[in-house]
Amino acid sequence: MNFENFKLSTRLLGVIKRAGITEPTEVQKLSLPHIMNGKDVFGESATGSGKTLAFGAGIVESVIPNKGIQALVLTPTRELAEQVKNALTKFSVKNRLRITAVYGGTSINNQISELRRAEVVVATPGRLLDHIQRNSVNLSKVNILVLDEADRMLDMGFIDDVEKIIRRCPMKRQTLFFSATLPPKIRQLAKKHMNNPITVSAKNLVDPAKLKQVYYNIRRNMKMALLIHLLKNEASGLEMVFCNTRRTTDFVVKNLKANKINAVAIHGGFTQNKRTKTMSLFNGARVQILVCTDVAARGLHIDNVSHVYNYELPKDPKDYIHRIGRTARAGEEGKVINLLSDSDFEAFGRIQRDYSSMNVNEMKTPFLKKVFIKNNKRTSGRRQRMGNRR
Repeated sequence: MNFENFKLSTRLLGVIKRAGITEPTEVQKLSLPHIMNGKDVFGESATGSGKTLAFGAGIVESVIPNKGIQALVLTPTRELAEQVKNALTKFSVKNRLRITAVYGGTSINNQISELRRAEVVVATPGRLLDHIQRNSVNLSKVNILVLDEADRMLDMGFIDDVEKIIRRCPMKRQTLFFSATLPPKIRQLAKKHMNNPITVSAKNLVDPAKLKQVYYNIRRNMKMALLIHLLKNEASGLEMVFCNTRRTTDFVVKNLKANKINAVAIHGGFTQNKRTKTMSLFNGARVQILVCTDVAARGLHIDNVSHVYNYELPKDPKDYIHRIGRTARAGEEGKVINLLSDSDFEAFGRIQRDYSSMNVNEMKTPFLKKVFIKNNKRTSGRRQRMGNRR
């Protein structure tokens, strides 16, 4: 099956071809026929599976310039909103649609001006509600509504906001839900607001045969020395280091830099400009190590990640799956390295229970050299001797 089978215009087919996209992904094969026929689609689809092109094709082919806002895409994060906007802009280059991204952390006045001219809006729920309350957005002509990463919006507490927004859209519309998982509340939301939806399920792009997962059992005060050792000695491409909190993220990136490892950080505490600049540096491979919270585990398009490090294990096993899904994609090999101390054992047990088919092998801790440690409260540092202990 190729893109010519989906009733796409010659104009859009040309854009897809020039983007170097030759074969449709599984989610595209399953959902595009229904999307192009105007059906509601409820899709289970992992991050990076190609769903943006799937719903983007429906938007590009149906939205008419200069007719007001006709398509609305809701996303859980600023980064994903900007990413989706850029993708839709690329797909609609021949249509010259006016697409705007609406999210917090930037000037609301600039957004008000852009909303007056837009035909497609990509938004986070909170900021869009601000515009609704200000009467600065008109959703009365929306005929395509997309919820992207719906389960993430549930996790972040946005579902009530999403419901308020849906009620502002016309009843007669096409509704597309895409979600990496399908928890009961998301199913209920779909049942309530969708019209006889077609359910499609696409497999994760991660190839289990090409994904190696290991763990080190190590004392917490030795984690940094081990992380530095591995980053310096593992042959790798782009690497992501996941932490559970902003504080730990700041601590890790500060100490990597103190030990002459070039790394950048991203978490929800940064301004939007800084987050955008950081992702540009990492995606462009100008910096190879990204230290992050789970804000980077979902939605963001990041290619060529060879290693995922879990400096801390997430409490929710689903977040572990989203993290490791950043590597071993599209036929490439990948490696997940978990640094476990006493505080991680409970989370590790939950992961093993929920995903018992995964094979995670224990590794012997190597000899570790002294490292320079800075804490978050002071600029003075201290050296720790991290011997070959567990």
